Amino acid sequence: MPSMTHMALVGLEKAGILKFVISQNVDGLHLRSGIPREKLAELHGNSFMETCPSCGAEYYRDFELETIGLKETSRRCSDEKCGAKLRDTVLDWEDALPPKEMNLAEKHCRMGDLVLCLGTSLQITPACNLPLKSLRGGGKIVIVNLQKTPKDKKASLVIHGFVDTVIAGVMELLNMKIPPYIRIDLFQTILSQSLSSDKKFVNWTIRIASVHGLSAPLPFIKSIEVSFSNNQNYKEATLDTQPFLLKRRTVLTETFEIFLNLKFSDGCGCLNTRIEIPFNFQDSIEGFKLDKNATLEKMRDAAIEDSKCGQNAVVERKTVLVPKSETTVHAIVTNVKTFDYQLSNGDMKPIKEGLNGLKTTRKQRSKGRKRKTRL
Repeated sequence: MPSMTHMALVGLEKAGILKFVISQNVDGLHLRSGIPREKLAELHGNSFMETCPSCGAEYYRDFELETIGLKETSRRCSDEKCGAKLRDTVLDWEDALPPKEMNLAEKHCRMGDLVLCLGTSLQITPACNLPLKSLRGGGKIVIVNLQKTPKDKKASLVIHGFVDTVIAGVMELLNMKIPPYIRIDLFQTILSQSLSSDKKFVNWTIRIASVHGLSAPLPFIKSIEVSFSNNQNYKEATLDTQPFLLKRRTVLTETFEIFLNLKFSDGCGCLNTRIEIPFNFQDSIEGFKLDKNATLEKMRDAAIEDSKCGQNAVVERKTVLVPKSETTVHAIVTNVKTFDYQLSNGDMKPIKEGLNGLKTTRKQRSKGRKRKTRL
């Protein structure tokens, strides 16, 4: 889950203060937190990202990929004109840094008037030398790390402390709130129906699957309890292994509601939520596609207002008449995390005295004697 620092960077980016992020982590948390892809260079790859070697398309997954080392995965590019096998993006030890990411990182370091090095030892080359490129254009370097780094002497300011603590102080001094983290996941329900040979019954199957493919895992769902509006006639079922699949036979003329009680995996912000699916073989349902971004934004606003997760909405529905099937894409809020911090005036001290008791370098303390510096 994104940390306070991840979300503070999102707030700074939205305010136009932060121009670009360079990451050596492969956890994908910068993308998940909300940093735009075009403002992010992931030098060592992303364990949740697949890319097409043919057309260059990127696919950000909600599950961790099964391979590393730029190897082929089990999925293909969804572009009908391409269809090439996808590859993971995480580098192995012998792999060179990706030129596209490295070139962007170098470009923005040269352009930057201030480079923040947060929570990094600055020891792995060539990435550790990227901040130095800002110095040639008159830029400055600030390093926040618990231990000393080889680049401390090149920095205008070094703070030995926890990044979250320092960032909280920066956000308070800027009078900015750290935005909450709202995670929204997608999944699809596929309801397939067909007449029995005597045309008196309907054989139907409901499947709850990943939007990334029928064989892809659903990491945020642990189990599903299936019940019906007419529970006297239809037996309830519990689906606790993937693929989540249920087959039943009902009378042709019968109509009812299918209730899916989704039990979330550990790490989600709530225990469960319920989805309702209408069943009527003789009724034809039209497909539709809503504005996905607008729908997700409404869900985020509702989650912030309610201070809880579990909200869900339908984003898209596709229908096929023969054989009859309905594929519905659902969006669901699976996590809400807010970041409340408050640093009293007594805790915020001039640089020469440190920040919240955090140590600064001798270089900074000597500067502090010459003039009073304010954050």
